[in-house]
Amino acid sequence: MPVTHPDGPGGDQAKDACDGPKTVALEIADAVESLTALWSLAAQEAVLRLSLHQLRALRVLEATPGLNLTGLAERLDIGLPTASRLCDRLEAAGLLERGAHPHRRREVRLGLTPHGRRVLADVADRRAQALAATLAAMEPAERAALHRGMRAFLTARNGLLPPAGDAGE
Repeated sequence: MPVTHPDGPGGDQAKDACDGPKTVALEIADAVESLTALWSLAAQEAVLRLSLHQLRALRVLEATPGLNLTGLAERLDIGLPTASRLCDRLEAAGLLERGAHPHRRREVRLGLTPHGRRVLADVADRRAQALAATLAAMEPAERAALHRGMRAFLTARNGLLPPAGDAGE
């Protein structure tokens, strides 16, 4: 028999197997798939169309400027030849620049060009607009509940991650 409890707007809600982690995980997976489609569509409407790999590479380089090719390949979980070709295409498009490492002559550092930064900003802005349009269609209480739930999810997930520096050691 379901147990009812007051839980925000709408009064009593049934709590049973439908609220279990597996059921909720499946519903979230569907929502993430929908969000991924929204995300991808927004990225494709940007000034410059980028593949998923190109966009991921630019985001990694934005977060870790001066990364070398090996570091980029590791973060993207791709091989060095694939990373090199990816960088060739990004450089030809004017989004990435390669430069000498100041202390290691043989190492090449990768960085975004100003154009690369503008393209990333354009994609981020389009994604935020698309997400905001969806959120605007929700009731304020639903948005607040989603916000609380996302914060709780991230807190729980961060508690399950190993401390920085422990991975692979």
